[in-house]
Amino acid sequence: MKKSYNNGVEATLGVISGKWKPQLLCHLGKRPQRTCDLRQKLPAISQKVLTQQLRELESDGVIVRHIYGDRAPFKVVYALTDLGRSLGQILVQMSVWGEQRASEVPDMEIRNGHSGFNQILNQPTEAL
Repeated sequence: MKKSYNNGVEATLGVISGKWKPQLLCHLGKRPQRTCDLRQKLPAISQKVLTQQLRELESDGVIVRHIYGDRAPFKVVYALTDLGRSLGQILVQMSVWGEQRASEVPDMEIRNGHSGFNQILNQPTEAL
């Protein structure tokens, strides 16, 4: 079934919205990573939700999953695709906007800046 959106913003948010997807993209913007690396960086995410979010990003063509090994345990590495890297500028702009907003609201803080998203812009296409 064809997905239908009212506008492009809604379509973009359909891909990157949620608590974990922007954080996953930020970490994958630094370098390709294994599931265990992502779990270590995001200890509050459950394995089930991590797998679900990664599969959704993969289904949307934003990340790619590479599986290495002839038999279990396999090594699974996730990396951004060119389409995923193309989200870099959007994510940086959204992060900067949020940082500016947080500076104006007394009871709001941002723990991490937009540097991970900046790295998406600078990450070369890597052959895994």
